[in-house]
Amino acid sequence: MGCRQFLSCQFLFRRKGTWEQQTLQLHEAMENVKLFSHKELRAATEDFFPGNKIGEGGFGSVYKGKLKNGTNVAVKMLSSQSRQGVKEFLSEIAAISDIVHENLVELYGVCIEGNYRILVYNYLENNSLAQTLFGANRSNLQFSWRTRCKICIGVARGLAFLHEEVEPHIVHRDIKASNILLDKDLNPKIADFGLAKLLPPNATHVSTRVAGTAGYLAPEYAIRGQVTRKSDIYSFGVLLLEIVSGRCNTNTRLPYEEQFLLDRTWTLYEQGKIEEIIDATLSDDLDIKEASRFLKVGLLCTQDTAKIRPSMPTVVKMLTGMKDVESMKITKPGLISDLMQMRISGKKTTEFTLSSLASSNDEFSGEGEGEGNTTFGSFTFTSILDRQ
Repeated sequence: MGCRQFLSCQFLFRRKGTWEQQTLQLHEAMENVKLFSHKELRAATEDFFPGNKIGEGGFGSVYKGKLKNGTNVAVKMLSSQSRQGVKEFLSEIAAISDIVHENLVELYGVCIEGNYRILVYNYLENNSLAQTLFGANRSNLQFSWRTRCKICIGVARGLAFLHEEVEPHIVHRDIKASNILLDKDLNPKIADFGLAKLLPPNATHVSTRVAGTAGYLAPEYAIRGQVTRKSDIYSFGVLLLEIVSGRCNTNTRLPYEEQFLLDRTWTLYEQGKIEEIIDATLSDDLDIKEASRFLKVGLLCTQDTAKIRPSMPTVVKMLTGMKDVESMKITKPGLISDLMQMRISGKKTTEFTLSSLASSNDEFSGEGEGEGNTTFGSFTFTSILDRQ
């Protein structure tokens, strides 16, 4: 049994288990993953020197390092204090240990020495799309229209690979700009598989706790906690709108009618003026017709009825011009702006309950696993304005 399959059985659907039990079973499952010693990774990162830190999240920090053979790597250290983080660590190995695709990050190996839980990935020179297109580093790089096309199509191909070609199929659950990393040539790589779920054969969904990032989160997933590939497709649709427009999905500094990107794009589409949302900084190589088509694909991906959202292979065909978009009917997207109309104070997160997001989506009707009832949960909304 492969590492990914073993871990999916032992960990992804388990709620109990001590750190020691997890360590023992993890060791037994490491047949496809290179093991690094903590000493090796200390040397690679100059003893985890703060100046080498390139990222930080709720489950630990990421450092740039250099192995003895000269290979640059990204070293993701998991905090041993977080039980949820342990599950993320196991999920990430399970999801990506034995798959290779040009638009996915590559797992070089792990360290599970003592209480250390560390993942080692290929280092990508241009950080994340969130940093380079929206964040503090956006002035350092120029994203031409052709570059944006390459990024959109690359992410779509990577996601199509996870959804259709990997067995069992993988739902990423956290597609967003900060999880799209860029190499030196601005080729995109989908990263951070800590929330990923494996879909068992013939399963239409997997029931789980609600997780992800508000603004990218499909409304029906937020209500019922049932993971399907359609929830990833919704997130990709939002990301697509962000890349074409050059703006984050939420910006409360703007006038109210422009604060939520999906809402604004839909309004302009209904008015026959969708091209007005295209990034105004694009000039020389901009193809307005093609950019408008990409925006329409984004709207198709975010339609309120999950079952009519296109599959990712179909999305790839739409983006590459192999499938017509103009003749397709686009229905209203699943808007969650009513939930996001909250006062964002100095705090970086605000928790709220999703009980008002009632939906009659047929694909998600019926009882969930385990509890036998529809799940109404809460999740943490991280302000895009506060995103690093």
